[in-house]
Amino acid sequence: MVHTLSQPDETPALPETPTAAATPTIPALAVSQVRRYYRLVDAGDVPALVALFTPDARYHRPGYRPMVGHAELERFYRDQRVIRSGVHTLATVVTTDDEVAVHGLFRGVLHDGDEVELRFADFFRMTPQGRIATRDTFFHVPAV
Repeated sequence: MVHTLSQPDETPALPETPTAAATPTIPALAVSQVRRYYRLVDAGDVPALVALFTPDARYHRPGYRPMVGHAELERFYRDQRVIRSGVHTLATVVTTDDEVAVHGLFRGVLHDGDEVELRFADFFRMTPQGRIATRDTFFHVPAV
């Protein structure tokens, strides 16, 4: 089953630890965690965003070798990411049982001071506990 949610990025987050009476479905939990990921990355909260990933998570991003595990993710967000600051705006969120796909716009500033605005798409594979197991990023820029 595919669930499509096209709504602004301001959806309230689900509780961090759901109660038995209010346990969200896996797709709802996954969407909540992905939205939380973007809030954390925009806030620059590296420890909290890395904690959203499984210890052996894999991240594929154009221009970088695949990153595996918390240490490589943390190194990327602290030392290698060319973006200094910015805001992700999600336009579309699509889910299956364990996957979340998003399409949106990023506006920000690079470490060299250049401003950037670009469309992106991310594909997340989630665990039943709402952790990110894999992430693949694509940017809408000329490359080939």
